[in-house]
Amino acid sequence: MLSREKPDYILNYMERTKRSRQLYERACKVMPGGVSHRYRFIAPHPFFIEAAEGSRIRDVDGNEYIDLWMGHFALILGHRSSVAQEALEEASRVGTHWGIVHEYQVRFAELLQELVPCAEKVIFGVSGTEATMYAVRLARGFTRKSTILKIQGGWHGANSELIWAVKPPYERPETLGLPPGMDRYVKAIPFNYVEETLRVIHEVQDDLAGIIVEPVVGAGGFLPAEREYLSMLREETKRLGAVLIFDEIITGFRLSLGGAQEAYGIVPDIATLGKVVGGGMNLGVIAGREEIMALCDPTVPREKGEGVVVGGGTFSCSPMSMIVGYRVVEYLRERSQEIYPELERKGRVLREGMVRALTSHGILARSTGMGSLCGLYFPKDESVKVKSPGDIQSLTDVALLDHEFRLRMMNHGVFIMHGGGALSTAHTDKDIETIIEATEDVAKEIRASR
Repeated sequence: MLSREKPDYILNYMERTKRSRQLYERACKVMPGGVSHRYRFIAPHPFFIEAAEGSRIRDVDGNEYIDLWMGHFALILGHRSSVAQEALEEASRVGTHWGIVHEYQVRFAELLQELVPCAEKVIFGVSGTEATMYAVRLARGFTRKSTILKIQGGWHGANSELIWAVKPPYERPETLGLPPGMDRYVKAIPFNYVEETLRVIHEVQDDLAGIIVEPVVGAGGFLPAEREYLSMLREETKRLGAVLIFDEIITGFRLSLGGAQEAYGIVPDIATLGKVVGGGMNLGVIAGREEIMALCDPTVPREKGEGVVVGGGTFSCSPMSMIVGYRVVEYLRERSQEIYPELERKGRVLREGMVRALTSHGILARSTGMGSLCGLYFPKDESVKVKSPGDIQSLTDVALLDHEFRLRMMNHGVFIMHGGGALSTAHTDKDIETIIEATEDVAKEIRASR
């Protein structure tokens, strides 16, 4: 029986997702917490997907949702796009995995070299977590220094190199199992705060190997960098001979054809790519300056320990990821003049519309995002100004955003992340109108419950 102590929106969700609850109970018997990725857990239990098409997903209980999660923001053409499906059919005729070099990887690397500003050379892996790990190793190897600076609140995957200062308090280890002394070699800087960041850079400058930053911080709810901030990072890393790494796992091929590098007009030394670039397949990419990437060139004779080991992974350059990724990126290149302005327009309409729907019913809300990325936050008062993930954590109602607002939106048929998510070319103006209408209904419910 459902406990009457639970709020109405939780009871509603549980009533709508009974079959998912049954599957979740089974999952808990075989997986810790019933999931294999922490972001896929939703209290009181996650819903289980059954089918997806275009901008919509359907769960095992028959509930349909407009999807703004879009496969961890990877599916810029929507679920089961004709481009990706045809490429999958092509790849399936070739084979799933070889572990040997082939032409498909060469043509894809050539395409990325053409489109990504910093991509003088390219390495393919299988995940974004792996790509950021190798990017940091390359920075240390190139500079022969040890300290890496990352953003407070920035998420670069779960590799041990960078799982630091993700959630406050930032000075405490993020997880068990890390080697002691990580805080000596990975230090956090406050996003968009120039003077405070400069202080940290100057403190560690003699040992600074590199700085890694998401130009639009995903875990912070799609907070865009101020151009002045990225320019300062570019100038300081050049001055000190350090490596500037843009983590473009989310922004690559999403903000523009050339990613955030093109959108901001600032070229890093290394960029990591994932999500969109794989077209729905598992893919991570490291792209960067030739002299840095040359450190992992196996044809250069070196003493042991004088090069940088980049393994790429058993399944790197699988024909599946190379063919599907290539076809999707090729499609984006051919239609970039129509796709990106349209996604920007829809993103702007969605951001403005959701805020208007909430504030018109007395719920203080503001939007974050850029291009097709849309997020929300609920300031604790009118004076709040948010620039960084730390500001989100300390100055906004995170619990309302991540739990109540999310579940209420799901009860109205919209699946969100960070108060919004990522639009695809499959999302129509009618979808956006429906999301805004659902937001208004949720605003009324929250207001009535207070």
